[in-house]
Amino acid sequence: MNIGEAAKRSGLPPKTIRYYEEIGLVIADRADNGYRDYSDNLVHRLNFIHRSRDLGFSVEECRLLLSLYDDNARESAEVKALATAKIAEIDEKLARLAGLKATLQHLADHCHGDHRPDCPILEELSGGTETCCR
Repeated sequence: MNIGEAAKRSGLPPKTIRYYEEIGLVIADRADNGYRDYSDNLVHRLNFIHRSRDLGFSVEECRLLLSLYDDNARESAEVKALATAKIAEIDEKLARLAGLKATLQHLADHCHGDHRPDCPILEELSGGTETCCR
């Protein structure tokens, strides 16, 4: 099948598929006319990558996951270790986001939001020197 059909079936834009080919994540066959030819197996791999990326795995982590997927002698412990490491990374991001939200909420709660020019949000963003450096 052509790249347009592979894109429809995988949910990935053609540009992304070409990028994955460029970096060697997937390799399309070539038809007699020289055009890329995408097999059902390759579309399956593109779907695998798409789902992996949606779960937050990096391109290099996807490369590793694909190699584990292809390895019938793999140990599921390796795959689980990657998943639990990703969970820990997500937990760290959530904690940072919660901190950012709390800070912004505090600033918004202390801003009068009226006609007065003083603003604790701008004061904080300026490092506590809002008026000195304009």
